[in-house]
Amino acid sequence: MKEEYTKHIYYYKNYYLDFFKSLNADVKKKFIWTLKLIATIERVPVKFLKHIENSNGLYEVRVEVGTDIYRVFCFFEKEKLIILINGFRKKSKRTSIKEIEMAERIKKNYFYEKE
Repeated sequence: MKEEYTKHIYYYKNYYLDFFKSLNADVKKKFIWTLKLIATIERVPVKFLKHIENSNGLYEVRVEVGTDIYRVFCFFEKEKLIILINGFRKKSKRTSIKEIEMAERIKKNYFYEKE
């Protein structure tokens, strides 16, 4: 049975790919599964994709493996295109302002380069 993709995922520069390479096999497998889920279903549960409050359209892809929590920032372009950017291992309850600010800069650079 062929899966229908409702969204497409794009890796901007090497931000996500460099992060992905640093992960162990179990975490990589969970990220692959989560991204496939996000790309193939229309309404993604907040458990896997959540809007970042007080941001300029940033979302986080959310992955948990055991007690470890990982996040990858992303944003939408043209509604059906998801742009993945920086990722990190979460070490506290709140997402670091520094990580959000970096994601905002990367997003701004993405659109600047597109002009």
